[in-house]
Amino acid sequence: MSSLRLVFAVSSAVFVLFAGCSNNPPTSSTSTPAEKGGTGSTATKKYQIAGVGFQTDQFFRLAEMGMKSQAQKSDVELSAGNSGGALDKEMALIDTYTTKKVDAIVIAPINPKASNAALERAHKSGIKVITFDSTVEGDFPVSNIKSDLIALGRSTGQEAVKYIQEKMGGKAKVAIISYLSLLPEPASQRNKGFEDEIRKLPGVEVVARQDAWLAEKAVSVVDAILTAHPDVNLIWAANEGGTVGAVTAVKNAGKAGKIVVFGTDISEQMAGFLLADDNILQAVTGQKPFDIGSMAIETAVKVLKGEKVKKQVALPGMLFSRRDAEAVRKHKDYLHGLN
Repeated sequence: MSSLRLVFAVSSAVFVLFAGCSNNPPTSSTSTPAEKGGTGSTATKKYQIAGVGFQTDQFFRLAEMGMKSQAQKSDVELSAGNSGGALDKEMALIDTYTTKKVDAIVIAPINPKASNAALERAHKSGIKVITFDSTVEGDFPVSNIKSDLIALGRSTGQEAVKYIQEKMGGKAKVAIISYLSLLPEPASQRNKGFEDEIRKLPGVEVVARQDAWLAEKAVSVVDAILTAHPDVNLIWAANEGGTVGAVTAVKNAGKAGKIVVFGTDISEQMAGFLLADDNILQAVTGQKPFDIGSMAIETAVKVLKGEKVKKQVALPGMLFSRRDAEAVRKHKDYLHGLN
């Protein structure tokens, strides 16, 4: 053995000897967060959390930003994915994360029934499941974090009632653009919140209802409604895509000043619509996606640490109206700063 190898061997032996003389007894708890999560990780591994959205609109982009921000604060490793509204891709993502044995999956499920099986398999394998924005059937998700969906519709409905009374003589022919066929439960709650308010006015009639949650589809759907119901003078949409499509369709049809739009969700584009001179979009109730994403990761970490969390969390929305342009401008600047 060369002298260099001999020195190395002796140094290694001395290191092992001192390491073995630790004051900590072998049975003391020195597990790391990831080891407590049940991943069999080494002493330096962090919690492994997967975050999954189902669309790439600004809501889910901001939710992902919230997840990443909280993951950094909580010192966990986040794997972000998006199903793009495709159930087969969602299932593949869940199965991949299950195989990787992540500690938790934070997800906005596409469908309460169809998304259930893959997530339940993950749950049975020991992975904590936290849902946000939407949820699944069954009691296995440890927490669901979302907006107060009825309140989202109610807030915009109250603003629409003011407009109808002040600008339309208390009468309106209304078209509703929703997404019931995509997510029946949350869509129906938003619809209920809005319709319960406008039905307080006897001169209001809902004359058309269609599903269209993506902007491009909503343009064609609203165009068809305006052709079939030329008396429509107010449109309400239940999500961002539907609202963007409705505004675009009204503008394309040259109906600015004759048809007004109320909607749901807030983005830089929507804020721009509220500030535009065309006077088409009147008000929207926005959600707090950054907060929802952040809270979802924070909840996952608490669960993995054995802390108690709320089974259901509903965050209030934020009304943005053409009546208060300054508030719209401030929020638009805020959103721009996040990008």
